[in-house]
Amino acid sequence: MKAIWNGKTIAESDDTIVIEGNHYFPANAVNKEFLKESETNTVCPWKGTASYYTLEVNDNVNKDAVWYYPETKEAAKPIEGRLAFWKGVEVVQ
Repeated sequence: MKAIWNGKTIAESDDTIVIEGNHYFPANAVNKEFLKESETNTVCPWKGTASYYTLEVNDNVNKDAVWYYPETKEAAKPIEGRLAFWKGVEVVQ
């Protein structure tokens, strides 16, 4: 699987976990040069508190387009520390 935005491959891995239609990529499969820390957090009742990154590619910004759970609740342990994408980031095979 690949996560692509603004013509750049942000992540690529054969080891994604799909939950609720979202592919969660291993952290080491993500090109961190495109990620900028975000102060945003949201809470999922069964997964826990999500943190976010903003994507910056070729001077284009996609705020909070990447999320992850640094520490999950027990039911979501398989995705702990993995990253997922939305807001126009294309995830393809």
